[in-house]
Amino acid sequence: MKYLGRIAALCGLAVAVWLVWRDHPAAVLQLLQGAGMGLVLAALVHILPMCANAWDWRTLIRRAQRPSFATMLRIVWIRESINNLLPVARIGGEIVSFRLLGRVGVRPATAVASLVADMQLTVISQFVFGLVAAGYLLEHSSSDAARVAGRLAWGIAAIAPVLVLFALVQHARPFERAAHVINRITSGKVVDLVGKSARVDQSVKLIWRQTGVVVRYLLIWQTLQCVGYALEIWCALYVLGAQASFAQAFVIEALIQLVSSAAFMVPGGLGVQEGGFVLIGGLLGFDAPTCLALAGARRVRDLLFYVPGLLAWQAAEYALPSRRRAARVQ
Repeated sequence: MKYLGRIAALCGLAVAVWLVWRDHPAAVLQLLQGAGMGLVLAALVHILPMCANAWDWRTLIRRAQRPSFATMLRIVWIRESINNLLPVARIGGEIVSFRLLGRVGVRPATAVASLVADMQLTVISQFVFGLVAAGYLLEHSSSDAARVAGRLAWGIAAIAPVLVLFALVQHARPFERAAHVINRITSGKVVDLVGKSARVDQSVKLIWRQTGVVVRYLLIWQTLQCVGYALEIWCALYVLGAQASFAQAFVIEALIQLVSSAAFMVPGGLGVQEGGFVLIGGLLGFDAPTCLALAGARRVRDLLFYVPGLLAWQAAEYALPSRRRAARVQ
C-alpha cells in the first residue's frame, strides 16, 4: 500500500504518454503552441470555482467558529493542491485541512463534520450533474454515441442507492461505533476517543438538519462551482481554436469530475483524465488531438495553481513551530 500511489502515478503517466503518442503528438503540440498565453488566461478562470467552493464549505461551519472567506479560500487552495498533485488518494488534503481549520479556531468535531458533509454533498451534486450531462449526450449525439451515452447514464444511475446510503450513513453513528471498536481492541486505552467521535456524529447530523444550508449548498453554490469549471473548459477550448458551446463544456466537465472521483487513487488523474477527455470529447464530436490538448490545458492549470499551493502548505507548516514557541513564552 505504501507505494500504491506512486505505482498508479507511473502507470497513469505511461497511459497519458501513449495516448498523446498515438494521436499525432505534433498536432497536440501545435494546438498548445497556438493557444499560447491563452492557456494561462483560461487557467485563471479556476479561481471562480475555488471561490464558490470556499463559500459553500464555509456555510457548513457554525457561525461562531466560521473562518473568514479569505482563510477558507486559502485552505481550499491547499487542499486541492495536495489532493491533485500528491499520491494521497484524495485524503491528504482533508487531513491538512483539518489541521488548518483547527489553527483558526474551528473545534475538531466541527471541522471533521464540515469536511464529511462537504464530501457527501459534493459527491451527490457530481452524480446529479453527471446524469444531466449523460442526458445531453443522449439527446444530441449520433446513434452510436447515443448508445455509449445510454450505457453511461445507466452506470451513473446505478450509483444512486450507494449515494443514498452515503448521505444517510451519519444516522448510524459511524465515528462513534468505530471508536468503540478501537477502544475495545486497545483494552479501553482510548476511551476519550469515543466521546469525541460521538460529538463528530452529532455535528454531522446538525449540518444535515439545516435544510436551508444544505439546499443552498446543492442548488446554488455547487451549481456555481460546476458552472465555473465549465467556463474554464469553454475558455480552454476557445483558445485552442475549437468551436464549442457552453453546454458541451458543461458536459465535459461534469463527466470528467465523475471520472476523476472514480480514479481517486491515481495522483492528478494521470492517464485517466486524458483518456476521459478523449472519450467524452469524442462523443461530442471533438477530434483526439483537440481533446488531448484540452487535457494539456488542464495540466497547465494544475501547475499554475497547485505547485504554488504546495509551497503555501509548506509555509503554513513551517509557521506552526514558531507559533507554538510563542505560546510557550506567553
